[in-house]
Amino acid sequence: MNLLLHINSNCTFGPERIKMAKVYFSLGSNQGERLNSLVMATKLIGNKIGKVLNYSPVVESEPWGFKAETTFYNQILLVKTEFSPQTVLTKILEIENTLGRKRIGKEYSSRSIDIDILFYDEMQIHEDNLVIPHPLLHKRKFILEPLSTIAAELIHPALHLTVTEILQQVKDNSRVFNVIEKDEFAKLLNQQT
Repeated sequence: MNLLLHINSNCTFGPERIKMAKVYFSLGSNQGERLNSLVMATKLIGNKIGKVLNYSPVVESEPWGFKAETTFYNQILLVKTEFSPQTVLTKILEIENTLGRKRIGKEYSSRSIDIDILFYDEMQIHEDNLVIPHPLLHKRKFILEPLSTIAAELIHPALHLTVTEILQQVKDNSRVFNVIEKDEFAKLLNQQT
């Protein structure tokens, strides 16, 4: 008697399959070679966290929440990753450290690089060391303007508004200027490959 073994094609054996997630990051720098810091952070995120699917133009803005002599360069990245939110957080802290970020207390201050997780798929996370969506993104024009260039119709899972709608309602009156367009940034990324 022959035994037939039927295996459902949806079954998995061994480690559970990891679903790929889309993560939006905000990058900022107002110390040192600001543009180079964004380029290096983008490359390290691509190497250590996942494939960079898209990025905004680089914008320039005044410091938010504190005074500083140097303006910030900011940018938004969209990355596809297989890592959990907590692992992504650990990796961005390592990247910040690699690029010379020194964390001193909880006050806002100038920095060589700042990397924040804005969204991780549609997840809402409230942990001691991680809140997603980023709890202040809806108040920051320097995040919303570049984010709207790559994700205008993205819906904020807690506010139930699109990025465009949030930008239209933001009370932040600071000025945000494009300084490096996407094609120029792409050339800079390719030069450092």
